[in-house]
Amino acid sequence: MKISYSLESASNEGFPLLRRGFEFGWIKVNARPSMPSALEVNTAWQNNTPILLPSILSDTLSFYQSDLAQASLLMEQIRQGADLSEVLETEVYDSRLQPAFELSGASYEDNDDQAIEKVIFDSWEGDEMVADNLWCKSSWLSFDEEDGSLRFRFSFGYEGYEDVAADPIRQDLAAKLTDAIFPESAAVTSHPALNCLLQTMLNCERVGFMERIVYFNAPNGGAQMHHDVERGHEGVVFAQMNGSTFWLALSKPQLLDEIDEFLRLAPTDKWPRLRELAIDRQALSSYLEERDHEVAEELIDQSPEFFQHLIERDYAFVLEPGDVLLMPQQSLDTCVWHSVICLGEETGEGLSFAIKKL
Repeated sequence: MKISYSLESASNEGFPLLRRGFEFGWIKVNARPSMPSALEVNTAWQNNTPILLPSILSDTLSFYQSDLAQASLLMEQIRQGADLSEVLETEVYDSRLQPAFELSGASYEDNDDQAIEKVIFDSWEGDEMVADNLWCKSSWLSFDEEDGSLRFRFSFGYEGYEDVAADPIRQDLAAKLTDAIFPESAAVTSHPALNCLLQTMLNCERVGFMERIVYFNAPNGGAQMHHDVERGHEGVVFAQMNGSTFWLALSKPQLLDEIDEFLRLAPTDKWPRLRELAIDRQALSSYLEERDHEVAEELIDQSPEFFQHLIERDYAFVLEPGDVLLMPQQSLDTCVWHSVICLGEETGEGLSFAIKKL
């Protein structure tokens, strides 16, 4: 993807990169890539490199426009203060959920400052309850009052404590709960060409789409640099359903290399604490895995100069409706780290699904 960058807009063309009050410059997409071959996809995956599948879902998006409109309405209702549990009890959602899923409770997650509400479900087959404590959790993406970005995460059990890969039955039911609330998920999970490509890439007969998150990236919003490694998962498929997003995505070794290279070229009086830490590559690698890595965030999440550095080295992507980005997440040492910014004035929906071999 050919993307030009400038600290200031030279014309009315292009998009500003704005996230949570930080201004990272302007970009313009000069050329979009063509669809890669299966060999190119396999090679990128084996090399822990993110790869864009441009417009791969465009042939099916038209079938889900009413579902996308309903999802946008749900997003707006939650942003305006509606209880997710009450919205999911309305006829439009009750008809989707019944008879397989029964809403059994709600929690307002006082121990998570970004969380809004967790809605809990039981799963039924006829008169038999086959699973409990499946949930959909709504959260803000940041603490910034000017950032209206939301996410709806689907999983089960005790968050942060339970090994989700150890319970494939409930993991599969949590995925089906996503299908009921956001039917547009099928644009990914049932897309023949995408699934064929993933099956070849993973060398398996069927691909499971697990631990699903539905994102609504709003203007001035997005996600800071992070990874999505979780035991039992091969990587992540992110699909842009509407709106547009800017991404920086690169493997952990590449990120460490680029931090080192950037600091070597930058004025020696800048980022002194990070320089001291980066002397030991393993120490920096371990530090990035800490929940609070503020010293690194000052560079990788707040510096326009570092954004420019990564863009000029071709780690940037722009996702439009119908695009899919594949990101390997096999281990903490090799996984793809990624950073996201909403482009333009539209709050766009994106589907982020972990994938595993079945």
